[in-house]
Amino acid sequence: MPLPNIYQSPNERQAARALRQRGVQTPILMLTARSEVVDRVVGLKLGADDYLTKPFEMIELLARIEALLRRAPASSGIGLERYRFGAIVVDIRRAEVTRRGAPVELSAKEFHLLRYFIEHRGAMITRDELLHEVWGYQALPSTRTVDVHVAWLRQKLEEQPRVPQFILTIHGLGYKFAG
Repeated sequence: MPLPNIYQSPNERQAARALRQRGVQTPILMLTARSEVVDRVVGLKLGADDYLTKPFEMIELLARIEALLRRAPASSGIGLERYRFGAIVVDIRRAEVTRRGAPVELSAKEFHLLRYFIEHRGAMITRDELLHEVWGYQALPSTRTVDVHVAWLRQKLEEQPRVPQFILTIHGLGYKFAG
């Protein structure tokens, strides 16, 4: 039986790499039976913050999780259910948006788009990804759906929609949420 190629990406490595490429900063602890030094190094280089091999003691796992959470970057939102950027406050749980305390009326799709931007803040997001994740479309060769909804969001949320501060266009690629 041939030895596995360590450079082939097992599922946990693919997951870590995909999360980091999308800009997700949540701490990642790989819990695996792969105990070779090269496996640990590859796992860490692909985005894991820590690596623990089986068998392990529960007390060590808990200590590592606590350490990761201590080092995790503080959220720039206000709690897990609310997010603030500029004069905007988004209450995810209630599906409410306010600007300087006044309600901002968003359609369900606009709210879903805004929520997706917030969840992936700092990452470049392609139009295709937005079409797939927000609208559920698999493939459309050319549609302005995303651009139109982004323009509507900018009109409602940005101080100067023509010079956006939060929902940025990455020309030829997609968008980035900088809120």
